[in-house]
Amino acid sequence: MDSAKYLAAIDSLCARDLTAADGGSGAYRSGPGYRIESLEVSHGTRDGDAAPRMAIVGDFYALKNRIGQELDDRWGRQQRTWGMHTLKVRLDRGEEIPEPWFTTSIVTDDLDLWQPPGSDRWIALGVGYRDESDEIHVLAVASDIDPV
Repeated sequence: MDSAKYLAAIDSLCARDLTAADGGSGAYRSGPGYRIESLEVSHGTRDGDAAPRMAIVGDFYALKNRIGQELDDRWGRQQRTWGMHTLKVRLDRGEEIPEPWFTTSIVTDDLDLWQPPGSDRWIALGVGYRDESDEIHVLAVASDIDPV
C-alpha cells in the first residue's frame, strides 16, 4: 500500500474549504466545518463471519498506524490516542456531541489526532468498523470544530 496516496488525500483535507457541506467523491460524511474521508475500504466484509472481519480490522489498524507514523514524522506527535468511550458515555447521558465527533464516536474505538502547525484545523485518523452492516474503513477526518 502506497502511503503517498494517503498523505496526498490528507493534504487535500488540510487545504479543503470546510465551510459548506458537499458530498464530493470519497466522502464518508461531510458537513459545515468537517469532512470524513475513507482512505481505504474493505470489500465484502458486511455481515460476514466475525473472525475474518476482525483480521481485516487488524490489517486496517496496521495501515492507520503506518499513516499515523508518517504524520508524526511530519507534524510531531501532538495528542495521545483519543478513546471514544467517554463520548459514548456522554451520548448515553443525552449530551449532544457535534459532528464529526458524533459519527466517529459511533464507528470507531479511537482516533489519533493532530493539529498541523500554523493551522486551527484538526486532522484525525481512525478505523471505522463498529457498524457490522458497513464495510471497514480507514477514516481521515478534517475538522474546524475542536474535539469535545
